[in-house]
Amino acid sequence: MSTLAPLRLLREPSNASEGNQSNATVGAGGGWCQGLDIPNELFLVLGLVSLVENLLVVAAILKNRNLHSPTYYFICCLAVSDMLVSISNLAEMLFMLLLEHGVLVMRPSIVRHMDSVIDMLICSSVVSSLSFLGVIAVDRYITIFYALRYHSIMTLQRAVVTMASVWLASTVSSTVLITYYRSNTILLCLIGFFLFMLVLMLVLYIHMFALARHHLHSISSQQKPPTAHRGGSLKGAVTLTILLGVFFICWGPFFFHLILIVTCPTNPFCTCFFSYFNLFLILIICNSVIDPLIYAFRSQELRRTLREVVTCSW
Repeated sequence: MSTLAPLRLLREPSNASEGNQSNATVGAGGGWCQGLDIPNELFLVLGLVSLVENLLVVAAILKNRNLHSPTYYFICCLAVSDMLVSISNLAEMLFMLLLEHGVLVMRPSIVRHMDSVIDMLICSSVVSSLSFLGVIAVDRYITIFYALRYHSIMTLQRAVVTMASVWLASTVSSTVLITYYRSNTILLCLIGFFLFMLVLMLVLYIHMFALARHHLHSISSQQKPPTAHRGGSLKGAVTLTILLGVFFICWGPFFFHLILIVTCPTNPFCTCFFSYFNLFLILIICNSVIDPLIYAFRSQELRRTLREVVTCSW
């Protein structure tokens, strides 16, 4: 058993004893409640892929002055948040391997301190990733529905204030979470934040989806042959559906896990669900891998800059 555990503070309810959990797990149905044995190599590979992808996005946005706009700054911040997820995951895995193989010898108090620091980094990156997903949704909404006023609404100064506020709030909230992790109130706040972001994105993207559908029907009513505009509207609608689907699939199980910790910490079904915690972490890391494909690499300008970065055409 490793000395460290990813997000150990949220892995299982603090008010349930090990005996109760083991008994409940046995009663919940045997083998399938033992969770999945996910190798550390998978965490490392996904973490490296996510790190490289998001590092390329940040480098491309910094390199190309045409991408120095609020929209791409938000995408850059999302990439940095996803990089923090990857870096914290890689750091924890390497730290665990060094301790397990005796390469690194540290006092238990220092190990616990390092574990808390890494957990704080993970929590901060999770909150900031969720926040910037919501900010990007709002930015896209303003771009579509207030196109003529976009530059007066989303000024560079407001974008900087928004980004600074998100990073500050993420740091403070992660510190509070690590300090008072045994309080259900803290977990409820985290769950409420996720639900708020989910509802916000759902409302905004449904409204944008409805606009794309209305545009598609308007073209169809004119009895014109298929055009690039129709394809663009349909593509936009499909993209929005993918965004919501990926968001829910990658983040939903983790926050459902938190809901069960608060509502039924000793229930057999809940304790069985807790055993799959590492799978939920894998999904979050997968989200960090998928984000650049959805938010960044679809831009032709950014793809061109990425090719220049990869070929070192500085």
